[in-house]
Amino acid sequence: MTHDDATAGPRPARAELPVAGGPPPERADAAQNRRKILAAAAAIVAERGPDALSMDEVARAAGVGVGTVYRRFGDRAGLAYAVIDDREVQFQAAFLTGPPPLGPGAGAPARIRAFLHALVDRTEDQLGLLLVAEMDSADARFTEGSYELYRQHLALLIGRIRPEADVRWLADALLAPLAANLYGYQRRTGGMSVDRVKAGYDGLLAGLTAHGAAATG
Repeated sequence: MTHDDATAGPRPARAELPVAGGPPPERADAAQNRRKILAAAAAIVAERGPDALSMDEVARAAGVGVGTVYRRFGDRAGLAYAVIDDREVQFQAAFLTGPPPLGPGAGAPARIRAFLHALVDRTEDQLGLLLVAEMDSADARFTEGSYELYRQHLALLIGRIRPEADVRWLADALLAPLAANLYGYQRRTGGMSVDRVKAGYDGLLAGLTAHGAAATG
């Protein structure tokens, strides 16, 4: 599978688009409820922070039954990811189809660096929500669809530099520091700046690139 095949266009984690043979399009009343719930959730986060996000509170603010919120989003993590989605769609579009170096058209090392730097910024901007989403269950980060897309994207780019390597393991290793709990610990307890996190990534990538150049030289 080529990089272009795997990254043909944005794949938001919780897309609601109808597909052939798939479920019917969302009913108008269901779509209206979804918008009301997400607006209420976003308002609560903006006014009181991510820790205030609860299914009961969102249901009251949206004027719907709490069962509707659970049926629509599953749990608190699912609701948090849905609030995150707008930024996620923009991010995916940028690295899949946007201008280089984040998007296609630059070399693999430059694209990996741009992707990781952009993902640091995205994690920084939505850290509170990501903590809510990722910490509600042990596997939440990995079962949410965007993680696998990130992993595939990095694995394909790493394979261009080091085709002999275990690219899936290396992709997981590069994504691991941006788990919300570790990133939050580094920023809040460890006192690391965003620039320091990005510089750490640059050091890792320098080693990866140098090894790849030596292996193919």
